Amino acid sequence: MVVDCEQVWREVSNYLDGDVEPRLRTAMDEHFRSCHRCAAVLEGTRNVVRLYGDERMLEVPLGFGRRLERRLLEESTPASRRTFLGWLVAAATALLVAGGIELSRTSQSDQPALRSQLAQSAVGVPPGLMVVVAEEGKMFHLAGCDFIHDKSNLRTMPAREAMREGYAPCIRCLKKYLETSVG
Repeated sequence: MVVDCEQVWREVSNYLDGDVEPRLRTAMDEHFRSCHRCAAVLEGTRNVVRLYGDERMLEVPLGFGRRLERRLLEESTPASRRTFLGWLVAAATALLVAGGIELSRTSQSDQPALRSQLAQSAVGVPPGLMVVVAEEGKMFHLAGCDFIHDKSNLRTMPAREAMREGYAPCIRCLKKYLETSVG
C-alpha cells in the first residue's frame, strides 16, 4: 500500500491515536521516512496534541479538537493544501494565546469552586466507575492513563465523588463516555 501526502494529512490524528489499520500504519511510516514535509506535519501535530492533552498548560472546551479537525478538513481544498501546515501552526498559536489569556484571567480573579470548567460535561461517565485523581490535578483518569501528572500523589475513588470534588474527566482515557454526551 502506498499513500500520498493528502492521505497522510487526513489520517495523521488517527495515526497518533493508534487508530489506523496495521497496513495503513506501515504505509504511513514509510511515507514519513521519505517525505520531510509530512514528517514535519506529524511532529507539529504531535506537539499540538501534547499541549492540548496537558491540562496544566490550558483548558479548551470539550469538542474543540473535533471542531478544529473538521474545520481543517474543510479548508484543505486543492488550492489551500500548501497552507495546511500554516493552518496547523496558526491553530497551535491560537490555542497557546487563548490559554495564556485564560491563565492570566483566572489568576487575577477568584478561582471557581470547580477545578475545571469541563467538570460539568461528565454526564456520560458512569458514577460508580473507579477513577484516579492527582491531589493537585484538575482531571480524573482511568488507572494507567498516560496523561496522569504527579503520579506520586494519587487517590482512587468513584467518578461521582471525583465530579463532586470538582475534577473533570480526562478527554483521552474517558473519551468513549464523553463522545455520547457531546454534540
